[in-house]
Amino acid sequence: MIGTDLSSCPIHLGLQASAQAEPPYTGTADWYEAYGKRHEADGYEGRLMSLHAFAESWPVWEMHPHGSEVVLCTGGRFVIHQELSDGSLRTIELEAGQYAINDAGIWHTFDLEAPATALFVTAGWGTQHRPR
Repeated sequence: MIGTDLSSCPIHLGLQASAQAEPPYTGTADWYEAYGKRHEADGYEGRLMSLHAFAESWPVWEMHPHGSEVVLCTGGRFVIHQELSDGSLRTIELEAGQYAINDAGIWHTFDLEAPATALFVTAGWGTQHRPR
């Protein structure tokens, strides 16, 4: 048996310590909408675990209003910028094997100097984006 590629098929971590392989990831709004519908019953407690490769900095800010997000650098190096509730900015530099937590309600974005990969465990319910 061959394992499943996490960068292609994320995992939903659900209620009662369940885990479910997701359909192939497309990165589109439709994929996220279908994901939300599949796991609506898990509400705020569901988590999406995914692995992404990045070649450039994010063009947007992102915020998860209902739960924290764990970000683990698995390759390369990147910087997370967090906009705290008082309006101040915090910068966290990550290298392979290091992680950061984006608390619920904290806007965040990423900067890269070279390609990098990261594992995300996200409380995605109600995720919001805004231009950078």
